[in-house]
Amino acid sequence: MEQIPVLYQRSDILAKAGALREQAAAWRRDFHRHPELSFEEVRTSEIVARHLQQLGLEVRRGVGRTGVVGVLRAEQPGPVIGLRADMDALPIQDQKEAAYRSTVPGKMHACGHDAHTSMLMGAAQFLSQVERPPRGTVVFVFQPAEEDGGGANVMIEDGLLRDYGIEAMAGLHVFPGVPVGEVTAVRGVGCAAADTIRITIIGRGGHAAHPHLAVDSVAVAAEVISALQQIASRQVDPLDPIVITIGKIQGGTASNVIAPQVELLGTVRTLNPALREQMPARIEQVVSGVTSAMGAAYAFDYEFGYPSIINDDRMVDLVLETAEQVLGPGRCRLVKPSMGGEDFSYYTHHVPGVFFRLGVGNPEKLTPYPLHHPLFDIDEDALPVGIAMLSALALNYLGR
Repeated sequence: MEQIPVLYQRSDILAKAGALREQAAAWRRDFHRHPELSFEEVRTSEIVARHLQQLGLEVRRGVGRTGVVGVLRAEQPGPVIGLRADMDALPIQDQKEAAYRSTVPGKMHACGHDAHTSMLMGAAQFLSQVERPPRGTVVFVFQPAEEDGGGANVMIEDGLLRDYGIEAMAGLHVFPGVPVGEVTAVRGVGCAAADTIRITIIGRGGHAAHPHLAVDSVAVAAEVISALQQIASRQVDPLDPIVITIGKIQGGTASNVIAPQVELLGTVRTLNPALREQMPARIEQVVSGVTSAMGAAYAFDYEFGYPSIINDDRMVDLVLETAEQVLGPGRCRLVKPSMGGEDFSYYTHHVPGVFFRLGVGNPEKLTPYPLHHPLFDIDEDALPVGIAMLSALALNYLGR
């Protein structure tokens, strides 16, 4: 990879991005108060679209149903890079006592997408008003439905990459386990493929006092759940990561009634594509064997979800060098892949891409609750850092 030109002094871009901190925090807090679930991001996308229009960008609404695209074209033609932020929230009750806690019962930005959206809005302002690229095009992608619906793929199917000629994609995710002012990146496979399993255990109901006259679907379900864990611990190479988690169990009506049926809902996470392809058969074999041995029947469905992110080596190098310029030496670390799922992966299967973690942790200010926790929050000092990193990545890519 050719040497990246230093387009600015490190202190300059951080100081300039720092001037946008309060505005970015105001956006983030507003979004946090008014969370919207996947493909419901009507209010959020309208705020985004109005901001992009005020900056004089070319704006397109309704890409991927509720997505928004803003386009900044430099005076000189050149490469085209897409910067992405996801906008949707989660069906979680916000338990924080902060003034900006969610006002919508049962909905919360527990994964930081409010911060992602605010930082990309800040980057659009920075690149259009502060440090405009001399050539090329930046496409600001405000994506719906990362949590539930694969909004990235829906936007791609709606012509996002084709219509704008996007040649590379970059995105970030806030992470409370990394301190503010630092970022981490992964070479190659960056996260797990995330699939869904649905298992229905079909027994025979009866009186709880006479279990021998029934087939207890709850007991069978317990054995199935235990047996599924043997796949990871005894059937797969220990150096080949896999996670099988049953996250929901539903069945039964009363304490003195043997449930005729139990439904299990779970997720399967793998890094190895070949292992992923084996999982439907392996899991069904376990379910079939346990239910048969205990006199029950079953229904099984395996749904392939988001694939793994594949980070491009050249784009990872770009993050490393940009972080050194913007944040200073030693502020970007290469780390292991995550078993989490992320639909940014769809972009990386079409164009070179990179997805990196932005530190938002600060134990002196916040208790470091993890992503998807009802008390999750971030240190907003990370917002200008994210704005600076996204802006500098675009400048460096276009200036190569």
